[in-house]
Amino acid sequence: MIYALRVFAAQLHTALVLTTTYRAEMILWALSGTLPIILMGVWGEAARTGAMPYTPVEMVRYFVAVLVVRQLTFVWVIWEFEEEVVTGRLSSLLLRPIDPVWNYVANHLAERLARLPMIALLVGLCFWLHPEAIFVPSPAVAATALGVTALSFIVRFLLQYTLAMACFVVERASSLESLSFIAFVFLSGMLAPLDLYPAWVANLAAWTPFPYFVYVPAQILVGADVDVPRAVGLLFVWGALLLIAQRWAWRRGVSRYSAMGA
Repeated sequence: MIYALRVFAAQLHTALVLTTTYRAEMILWALSGTLPIILMGVWGEAARTGAMPYTPVEMVRYFVAVLVVRQLTFVWVIWEFEEEVVTGRLSSLLLRPIDPVWNYVANHLAERLARLPMIALLVGLCFWLHPEAIFVPSPAVAATALGVTALSFIVRFLLQYTLAMACFVVERASSLESLSFIAFVFLSGMLAPLDLYPAWVANLAAWTPFPYFVYVPAQILVGADVDVPRAVGLLFVWGALLLIAQRWAWRRGVSRYSAMGA
């Protein structure tokens, strides 16, 4: 166990060095996730009509929270895994003393650490544009939001990593992520708060993992009334199901990969 932790620590340090070395690319990726800033202006103006349950300030705060959560929960493991299967680089990872998944986890965590200053700048830009919406969550609210966001990241990572196992069968599993992303966009609350959706859509979405990737952590961060135990419980259930599916697909996939001469 101690040896595995040392290996992971070394992987995390290496990933952090690489991330900061190629920081220009990281900045571009961070900027690509600024859609909430655009939607903030659009929905903020719509809220001025008074035809929705949000005030302009509440709408701005919601999309600031969405921006933060999106930056912290972004996952790309399926593309990384796909490239390594297609190019054969997965073979060298299989020779390492720990599961290759920890290499991807280290890359994601290092990128999060390197992205923090960029997140602070983007949030500062939002508050500079809308100073009336400045808010500071209490330590308890911030800790709860951070914990749920971390759990959301884990479940989203497991979802994408499970889909990545299709790389052992088809050449481009990232097409599955494209289909999943459609559901994510419409059901996660990234485009609009789920309160604005038809009731049947919001009720259906509540049983999927997607609202808990963005909408729920964002609502917690702005201090809205959220059933946190239910959200955590559903995330744990989805995480457990995805973990079981991933391990089953991994064992079958590695056997198939090895049989092909890898």
